[in-house]
Amino acid sequence: MMTAVRLIGKQSLEVQSVAVPQIEDDELLLRVRSGFICGTDLRMYKNGHAHTQGAGGLTLGHEVAGEIAAVGRAVSRYSEGMRVTIDPNIGCGVCDVCVSGNTQMCPDLRALGIHIDGGFAEYVRIPRQAVQQGNVAVIPENVSFDEAALAEPLSCVLNAAERCATQPGDIVLVVGAGPIGLMHGRIQRMFGAGMILVHDINEQRLQACREREPQFVTIGPDELDTAVAQYSGGKGVDVCITAAPSPEAQQRGLELLALNGRLMLFGGLPKDRQNVLFNSNLIHYKQLIVSGTTRQNLRQYRACIDFIAKGIVTVSDIITHRFALEDAERAFDDAAAGTGLKLGFSVGGQ
Repeated sequence: MMTAVRLIGKQSLEVQSVAVPQIEDDELLLRVRSGFICGTDLRMYKNGHAHTQGAGGLTLGHEVAGEIAAVGRAVSRYSEGMRVTIDPNIGCGVCDVCVSGNTQMCPDLRALGIHIDGGFAEYVRIPRQAVQQGNVAVIPENVSFDEAALAEPLSCVLNAAERCATQPGDIVLVVGAGPIGLMHGRIQRMFGAGMILVHDINEQRLQACREREPQFVTIGPDELDTAVAQYSGGKGVDVCITAAPSPEAQQRGLELLALNGRLMLFGGLPKDRQNVLFNSNLIHYKQLIVSGTTRQNLRQYRACIDFIAKGIVTVSDIITHRFALEDAERAFDDAAAGTGLKLGFSVGGQ
């Protein structure tokens, strides 16, 4: 038996003792060492989720890393004891979308912790498609389990950055100073941004950003228009990334763009606020590009592991709180309250 954090229903978590998953000949069993709470986990916790129905709920967790505990007889390339991390988005592997390299957009997508049992547990089963398609990545020796688990959100950020088409010297505005906002700023700097502005209404988050990235310009709730005008010379920003689930942020982001600016809608909106009114003349007359991204492809996932290993992007300082699986309810409540930055679980030692 093992301990697992199960979502039973809307705002209902249970720490349960469940059977260790059994694997087939073409699967892997991962002994989880580290897992982090994502905004998707919080939305599922707050609103409930269809895949929690029946069988005692769903084990959450898709930002995970650990070591291989068992290898199916038909699996090659992997062996017991290997330190690995998992891209949680598993496509069918044969449809046109998957063949294009975008398995994360497969119509039959199954994701760990969202459609099938995830990694907020002592062990998690890695299905055949994930093994065969390359979702399992070996962790470099100089990368910790914690850092490896954060390759998943970092690669989502990389996906967005590639669409932003940031040019050297661009002024970039990131709305949201949480862990994802910090990742956006760091990836944008890697792409050559000349100045990074970070806006939030949470002063604690802004202070955490200042402590970690003193070169970023932090902007409070009543300073946005003035700061953008000051640092852009009145032209507006070249790129705005809305790393917050806010319709107002999306509206304001469009209005603050310079000529030929790009708006990246990164934070998904609640179902009751998903219709946003834009002044489309701004898009037309200023030649603006409005785009969005979700998840990441396997290339981007592997690239982010490499970025972390080479010290190109730091993620370890974003981690502020760790919990035991048994304290899952407190961990989720703290994460929902915006406590700290990245909150997660340490399982069985590091």
